[in-house]
Amino acid sequence: MHPEKVLMVEGKDDEHVLKHLSGNRRGPHFDEVEPYEGYPRLLAAIVPRLKAGGNEKVFGIVLDADTNLEARWQSVRDRLVGLGYNNVPRTPAADGTIIDPPNDAFLPRVGIWVMPDNQTTGNLENFLEFLVPANSPLYDHVISSVDEIPPSEQKFSTVDRSKVLIHTWLAWQNEPGKPLGTAITAKYLDPTVPQVDTLISWLNRLFN
Repeated sequence: MHPEKVLMVEGKDDEHVLKHLSGNRRGPHFDEVEPYEGYPRLLAAIVPRLKAGGNEKVFGIVLDADTNLEARWQSVRDRLVGLGYNNVPRTPAADGTIIDPPNDAFLPRVGIWVMPDNQTTGNLENFLEFLVPANSPLYDHVISSVDEIPPSEQKFSTVDRSKVLIHTWLAWQNEPGKPLGTAITAKYLDPTVPQVDTLISWLNRLFN
């Protein structure tokens, strides 16, 4: 019997994006996808979920680097080391991290992907910017339009700029406002870019 494939993610958007990317690119099927409504809840769930999973499950953990990649990585690493994983790298692998449990430990195999690319700060929407068609005049107009909002009228924080850009891009398509996942299937976001290759390769190495 093959171990169950469990994906732990920050939220519903991550769930839908990963399901659609995996479906479009013939990635693995997930037995469970668990959205946690934010990073703090995801982080708090890592230890109990991995302890309960034993060697009957394989876990993938997808989280945002946000504004401090090193701090996010260290917080996850500390929990894995505390559980007994003795081969957790000091920094995330550029192509996605995969960690096998110690010999004879009743612990699952676990993989970690830090959005957007395991190397830079950012979030899911920064990853989705890779999927915007290259050299698009419309996306150039999206960027200039957002950047020209008068400071007194800018209601979003700098951290959320990538979210504003992606959702503005989707609002200006033939079918405005498609959710992030179905926007991939509709080809408003391109699932064939190299950054998706790397993500799907990590998922396949982890789960297959």
